[in-house]
Amino acid sequence: MQDMHMPVTPRRFLPSISLLQAFEAVCRTGSTAAAARELALSQGTVSRLVQNLEGQLGAQLFRRERRRLIPTEAAQVYARDVRKALDLIARSSLGVRSNPGGGVLSLAILPTFGTRWLAPRLPDFLSAHPGITINLATRLRPFDFAREGFDAAIHFGAADWPGAAMTRLFDERLIATCSPDFLRRNPVTSPADLVRLPLLQLETRPDAWAQWLRQHGVEGAAPGRGMMFDQFATMTQAAIAGAGLALLPEFLAVGEIGEGRLVRACGGAATGVGSYWLVWPEAAEGNPPLRPFRDWLVGVTAPLRAD
Repeated sequence: MQDMHMPVTPRRFLPSISLLQAFEAVCRTGSTAAAARELALSQGTVSRLVQNLEGQLGAQLFRRERRRLIPTEAAQVYARDVRKALDLIARSSLGVRSNPGGGVLSLAILPTFGTRWLAPRLPDFLSAHPGITINLATRLRPFDFAREGFDAAIHFGAADWPGAAMTRLFDERLIATCSPDFLRRNPVTSPADLVRLPLLQLETRPDAWAQWLRQHGVEGAAPGRGMMFDQFATMTQAAIAGAGLALLPEFLAVGEIGEGRLVRACGGAATGVGSYWLVWPEAAEGNPPLRPFRDWLVGVTAPLRAD
């Protein structure tokens, strides 16, 4: 039965998937020939699909210049939205195919947390909840749930995601690490000794070293500069290779320390600049797979919480 409260979009503003795919492919590849090869269609068919879309919308989407199609500014904006919509439909379709009984949770994860910590533990959850499928994708920063189509996300930072509900998983605790060989070549006796050494930096935590040093009684020091990274995973590998000292979350470093590839340089764990959170859109509170996943995640992260 049709929901009488749902607005009905006029049919002419709902182009077919084939029209939208052709349009998006031409915008992205720059030509009808390239789009035709990608879609396994003839070039003439792609041209007709684009013309049909323009006719349906009543707007010119491309300028024709010497056999080239140049998207208008409006078409470029439209193509971005169409691309997101097609991606959402594709991911939803994949979810139905992989789990026709329902129970699909699309989760955005932080890359290192997701691959190094969460992924190895997911089989336990999936084994206890065989009707649920979890799809993972990487996102480094907050995004618009409505546009991206995710059901939930693992987020690092503060409780400041607009329009979302959040559950704190644990606070970040950072330790100073380096390779055993680096420590032999650069012996340290106190945290103050680290200031003169190359300190590897993370883009999302530019003040982490200064804060770590302050918590260890080193005031007013200007930490030495080192290489800059966008992810913990690559920074960890650089530290293992001896490029400098890395401030790593304690829960991520224990594996490398246990294997002898990294050692604690000096000092203990210090409070980081934020916490790890499970975040979901407020409207998705009733999503069936969300509650069991949230309960499981809160339970499995309990040993990482200090409180």
